[in-house]
Amino acid sequence: MRVLILGIDGYIGHSLALHLLKKGYKVGGIDDFSRRRRVTEVGSNSLTPIASEVDRDNLLGTFNDFLGRTRLYLPGKLEAVKTILRHYEPDTIVHLAEMPSAPWSMMDALHSFITQSENIVGTLSLLWAMKEVCPTVHLIKLGTMGEYGTPELDIPEGMIDGCLISKDYGPCPLDRLPFPRSAGSFYHLSKVHDTHNIIFACKIWGLCSTDIMQGVVFGLNEYSSPEEITRFDYDEYFGTVVNRFCVQSLIGHPLTIYGAGGQTRGYLPLKDSLQCLTIAIDNPPSPGEYRTLNQFESTYSVNSLAKLVTECALDLGLKVDSGPIDNPRVEAEKHYYNPVHQKLFKLGYVPTTDIKGEITKLIGQLDAFKSRIRPNVILPKTKWR
Repeated sequence: MRVLILGIDGYIGHSLALHLLKKGYKVGGIDDFSRRRRVTEVGSNSLTPIASEVDRDNLLGTFNDFLGRTRLYLPGKLEAVKTILRHYEPDTIVHLAEMPSAPWSMMDALHSFITQSENIVGTLSLLWAMKEVCPTVHLIKLGTMGEYGTPELDIPEGMIDGCLISKDYGPCPLDRLPFPRSAGSFYHLSKVHDTHNIIFACKIWGLCSTDIMQGVVFGLNEYSSPEEITRFDYDEYFGTVVNRFCVQSLIGHPLTIYGAGGQTRGYLPLKDSLQCLTIAIDNPPSPGEYRTLNQFESTYSVNSLAKLVTECALDLGLKVDSGPIDNPRVEAEKHYYNPVHQKLFKLGYVPTTDIKGEITKLIGQLDAFKSRIRPNVILPKTKWR
């Protein structure tokens, strides 16, 4: 199995490359390394000291199945993308190469322009290149559960049954339609547009794609050397809530609960994300099929996560306070939330059930890097309104 990872230098991308190489997959990748630059531009840093581009290449090169890594800015570079696809000849493409931050996309007009142009045009470039070079390759696109929003009804895995009214005014099956999206940021909207473009490409060109609607990921990868460790962000722009809370607990910073704290989402440890992505690679959809997988272990409110992190910190001898701060986002702070997520379980996903143990382990791992924490990047500065 030849897997091409777009965004191979990122939080998930680097971890996935190592995970697959150790399992014997042939892996190649591309990246423009913009995540490193953008985290620095907002005054933050990866809490974990990550290896340089050269050192990571050298590390990956120690695996006989590493196919190489290319620097490429994806959006609009159609001929370059086609050349890369011809060079790597992948069986599967895992597309992680997008700007991943909702707050960054809401910073100002320029950042919203960059987010949507990079994400949407980048995916379009890939779809056109696949059409011309490798239309039978399986595309795994990392989406987000945030595309759905928080509607007052159950959320299916991507699609619902549509219908028309027939001439005799009876119900008539029409097609399976995408579940209505209700994105909460310009970043999430870019993911919605990606979804529609991929569905369209599968419909008219016969491409096959798995759209991963992923929950919020936290944790570190398993590593046996400093070069293997993935990045770990904790600032308001690139640090997800559990990762932020764990860092705050290390320095005695009150856990920053936005608003009422009832915001509920799906979460999973990084190792579960790698397991699920591998399952998707090993179980491709049929030619011409667009498939959605809702990917998360379980749902938690922000308040329940703060309680878990507080308990884990206490077990490690750390005293942690928490309290609400003004919510910089425009979002429901108390809502119904019941997304379906059965397809991955049917394919063999075995979730991590001891989330409290995972959080305790994470705080302990991060303690080694405590001196690198920059407290000034924790409190939110960007507001949605």
